[in-house]
Amino acid sequence: MLTEQLTPRQKQALQTKKKILETALELFSKEGFDRVTVDEIVKKSGVSKGAFYVYFPSKYDVFLEKFKEIDDFYADFFEALSKELNFQEKILRLIESQMIYLRDELGKDLMRTVYMSGLMQAENNFFTNTDRKLYKIIQSLVTEAQENKEVTMDLTSNEVTMLITRCMRGTLYDWQLFEGGYDLLEESRKFTKAILRGIQK
Repeated sequence: MLTEQLTPRQKQALQTKKKILETALELFSKEGFDRVTVDEIVKKSGVSKGAFYVYFPSKYDVFLEKFKEIDDFYADFFEALSKELNFQEKILRLIESQMIYLRDELGKDLMRTVYMSGLMQAENNFFTNTDRKLYKIIQSLVTEAQENKEVTMDLTSNEVTMLITRCMRGTLYDWQLFEGGYDLLEESRKFTKAILRGIQK
């Protein structure tokens, strides 16, 4: 539904949700996920605790909401990719867009917090959720590449997808570890190209 078609009450609800989301992410980035309480989030955002739980069942769901937005970005980018590109070019462009988006939209401090909270979330971990749009997009590219004999059939499409997404997570993780002299975009290109060379037909 377009924003213009929403009722004033629905628009207010969207604004409240956005305010909670932005406030929580700012606090997580500054103080760390573990140190921030729901009480602190609602106090700083100026909403009730009840309103928080209407939109977010838990603190971790704030991250899930943000990553749903990020996955929507991937989906839009994927739709805009030229069909004329080969498999390697499509994967490289997708990963480059991801690194630029995460670097510029979330930043290193918030990404560190996201990773730490993700490690502590044993169940429903967003990073390992293969129903994510990002996984589905990459798997569709891999399947197409295998059908076109661009990628080895020695591995299943799921195994190749896991290799590529592991490469993406590893690059982001290292970016947080090596705070100085680490060009996220350049390193992601080098790492991804090495992985893709290994799976080419």
